[in-house]
Amino acid sequence: MDISVSKDCIAQAKEKMSKALAHLDDALRNFRAGKANPAVFNAVMVDYYGSPTPVPQVSSITTPDAKTILIQPWEKKLIAAIEKAIMDANLGFTPQNNGEQIRINIPALTEDRRKELVKQAKTEGETAKVSVRNARRDVIDAHKKYQKEGLPEDVCKDAEAVIQKETDAFNKKIDEVIAAKEKEIMTV
Repeated sequence: MDISVSKDCIAQAKEKMSKALAHLDDALRNFRAGKANPAVFNAVMVDYYGSPTPVPQVSSITTPDAKTILIQPWEKKLIAAIEKAIMDANLGFTPQNNGEQIRINIPALTEDRRKELVKQAKTEGETAKVSVRNARRDVIDAHKKYQKEGLPEDVCKDAEAVIQKETDAFNKKIDEVIAAKEKEIMTV
């Protein structure tokens, strides 16, 4: 058995770990931290000709200032559906429509809501860490199998050390991302 199999296996694990970190970044981008952020509507689905479609795909979303979001639907008949979807998503917003567009004034976050968001952010972080640990476990299991097939034991031990170092590095990055988001959320 060739050492390149070990390197490929480690490279795949690093890629999975990178994807877990990228997913965490995307998930945290949807958290609202007291200022207008159009990304919070990426997960809000509206019924568009019978299929659920994200609000940003059926409208233009702008932030004229730090406390206001304007949603301009491509079709006026979607205003009521978008308004209902926002209310159903329970984002803490009260949409107001003037027949042309939907205006959302961003309320200041309460202390309880901030703590709730921090808790959700930490949960997302823990999910990312689980993904990183699963990638590490897969590499270690694969190397045990490769060792039975003839890969030298020292190569397997070296691979375990390398993947553990990568796991620790990714867990540290995840902790840093969560700490930064927590600081952003708790800043009044």
